[in-house]
Amino acid sequence: MALQGRPVCLTIGGSDSCGGAGIQADLRTFAAMGVYGCSVITALTAQNPRAITRIEPVSLAQLDAELHAIFDYFDVAAVKTGMLLDAEHIAVISAVLQQHHRGALIVDPVMVASSGARLLDAGAVDTLVHALLPLATMVTPNLDEAAVLLGETVTDQEEAARRLAGRFGCAVLLKGGHAEESDMLLDVLCDADGQLHHYRHARQPWGEMQAHGTGCRLASLVTAAMAAGLVPEQAVAAAAERFQGL
Repeated sequence: MALQGRPVCLTIGGSDSCGGAGIQADLRTFAAMGVYGCSVITALTAQNPRAITRIEPVSLAQLDAELHAIFDYFDVAAVKTGMLLDAEHIAVISAVLQQHHRGALIVDPVMVASSGARLLDAGAVDTLVHALLPLATMVTPNLDEAAVLLGETVTDQEEAARRLAGRFGCAVLLKGGHAEESDMLLDVLCDADGQLHHYRHARQPWGEMQAHGTGCRLASLVTAAMAAGLVPEQAVAAAAERFQGL
């Protein structure tokens, strides 16, 4: 079911104790966009914008129960994934989504925290690539994550976006926020048909707290826009316009 005519969006990821990223940032963004947000927790974290000091995984049984509780009741228009922890958690999530979800799936392939903590090992990346990404409507890597998925450093943002879209058969929003310092940043969207779209925006003079969780917020904005019926190009444009205000 939907609630009072609002689309339902589900975020699957880690809980951020400082509230700037993860589930908390996603739900805050969903609320700002006027969609109803549900959540499935993969892990509890003790963190602030500078460091993750502890990660407590949610059991696979609890994860499976959370997912089924949502899909048994709600008509989920769009799903966004973030921190997925390890291969076992990704396998459970992929299996349930393949069975129960027919709407948009936006995968934010969270591999390294902004604090530098590694969040996915090689086995988990392999499961992500072979189990979850084939289900995706859009993948939203930054330059570092794209390099892991491609197995080489990204030197050409457009070519990298094209290669990833061709490999996974979905739209790819390659975020340029990790590029070398410049006044303007470039995000490149390659849609499922191989068409490129460019989104340029000024680098924001944000402090530590505001910069924490930027990838989560952008992917959540895209998810909410797609839940409202926008196609990837329109959803990213709407997200980019709204992003500076969140």
